[in-house]
Amino acid sequence: MVRVTRLDTGPCALFLKLESQNPGGSIKDRVGLSMIDAAERDGRLGPGGTVVEATAGNTGLGLALVARAKGYRVVLVVPDKMSTEKVLHLKALGAEVHVTRSDVGKGHPAYYQDLAARLAGDIPGAFFADQFNNPANPLAHERTTGPEIWAQMGHDLDAIVCGVGSGGTIAGLTRYFRAVRPELGFVLADPAGSIVAEYTRSGAIGTAGSWAVEGIGEDFIPSIADLSGVREAYSIDDTESFGTARELLRAEGILGGSSTGTLLAAALRYCRSRTKPERVVSFVCDTGTRYLSKVYNDQWMIDQGLLARHRFGDLRDLVSRRAEDGGVVSVAPDDTLLTAYHRMRLADVSQLPVLAGGSLVGVIDESDVLTRVHGHVDRFQDRVDAAMTDAPETLVPGAGIAEVEAVLDRGHVAIVADASGFHGLITRVDVLNHLRRSVT
Repeated sequence: MVRVTRLDTGPCALFLKLESQNPGGSIKDRVGLSMIDAAERDGRLGPGGTVVEATAGNTGLGLALVARAKGYRVVLVVPDKMSTEKVLHLKALGAEVHVTRSDVGKGHPAYYQDLAARLAGDIPGAFFADQFNNPANPLAHERTTGPEIWAQMGHDLDAIVCGVGSGGTIAGLTRYFRAVRPELGFVLADPAGSIVAEYTRSGAIGTAGSWAVEGIGEDFIPSIADLSGVREAYSIDDTESFGTARELLRAEGILGGSSTGTLLAAALRYCRSRTKPERVVSFVCDTGTRYLSKVYNDQWMIDQGLLARHRFGDLRDLVSRRAEDGGVVSVAPDDTLLTAYHRMRLADVSQLPVLAGGSLVGVIDESDVLTRVHGHVDRFQDRVDAAMTDAPETLVPGAGIAEVEAVLDRGHVAIVADASGFHGLITRVDVLNHLRRSVT
């Protein structure tokens, strides 16, 4: 438990419980252990069994840590918006991962919970953990998380800021603190687009939208969720969530995930709204190392429209890696083709501008490299200027989208440059990102 000291918390003292320090890196380790222990005790999980679950990643990691150590097979279903780091971690633990759609709701055959339930029914000896309905989920927090918080805070606490994913955390903590401190209030942190915050305010179940934050927010009210202790509810949009997580790292040196940003943003709003001092606890729900390719990746944040940058009002706004921002990945004419290949792979791009003294002298793409080295692998040591296109067609920043599309239709990348210099490349993905941002 650490106190926030470098962010404005109003008259309140705000503390963060570092669930990111658990063995699997998240608060869901508690749930994974609790559900497997309960299933073994009542005979639902036996030797040679299979653990099946629908998860945003962290519950799956907690289950996989415990289940693999006990010799069980693990089959997990995750929505396709989950970070690459989570999926790779799950596979490294030996879990079988099924990635499914994140744009469908409960009742659709591709919805992650419905798909997991179906797989559990098809696999002999399978135990469907079903965190959304499993009483061992909130029990983990009633028996461990709650008592730990109470002890760490010296039995002096006024409010807890929680999110709702499966609902287990808020249900277990509500049950525990109702017994030891009934006047304690809960503050709900909910992603904008989720229906949970509005449900606590009005009792109405609205229409869910979409959000990029992982692990919390729902399009239904989980059966195990207990929202009776919620005092305030805040809807936090993705921009504020991701920005607050990044600010936590800069200010406090704490690396948390996207849901941590949502919780902290709500906690800061709550603390700053108080007129009298309160002692408030929230969570670093999981480690930010699971989101390096998202929350802490400027390029991804820009592509998603979550990181503000200067707007020019012309084609430069479509360029994801702008020269003006120092974001261009390039090669020099005298670099080797092997260097160009490695930079393409590292940056996950298929073409690179060739710059000499900051000026554009050519473009090289994967096909240029392949044509040069096919049948002659020693040519990877050739210079870039031996394979590049040295008279690339360029567009001025003031050109229109139609001109960009015409270049792309010819199989080329659109190069934005003018008398002031090279500004960047526009790919099909850049155009798609631009169009998507214009409708969200």
